Amino acid sequence: MTKVLIMSDSHGLTNEITMIKERHEADYLIHCGDSELNADANELINFYTVTGNCDLDPHYEKEQIIKINDLTFYVTHGHLLGVKTDLTRLSMRAEEVGADVICFGHTHLAGSLLEDHQLFINPGSIRMPRRREEKTYVVMEWDKPDDIKIRFYALDGSEVSDLAYQVSLPF
Repeated sequence: MTKVLIMSDSHGLTNEITMIKERHEADYLIHCGDSELNADANELINFYTVTGNCDLDPHYEKEQIIKINDLTFYVTHGHLLGVKTDLTRLSMRAEEVGADVICFGHTHLAGSLLEDHQLFINPGSIRMPRRREEKTYVVMEWDKPDDIKIRFYALDGSEVSDLAYQVSLPF
């Protein structure tokens, strides 16, 4: 089983990032920006990271394309693609790079959605969530792309069951 930990918008938190990373022991770690830490911060070791609108370190990438087993992930913060308005530009860019899974932040709104063969995941924020109380992040697991489980967790480690999502990506 492949396990990917996805978080975003931690806005300066450090102990919490380490705690979450240790709690889940994922195969891959993704931070979708606005960590407000230096790109080489100890807390972000082994993370695929991107720059957010609040990140000042110029060493972050604007986007990452990551191949994990049979899936291609497109990771961005989203502020440069207008995600607060709609997901059109994000979807078009992900299609350009051949991505199956799109990970983004910026809105602080936790959720996932399968649309036109693209799986969108916004882990929410572990510091300042919007439209819900829980400070959230995601663990995505699969053996095969036709059985993907997306689980949202609160900062305390409890599962946020109303956001859970199971999906099959067509190939």
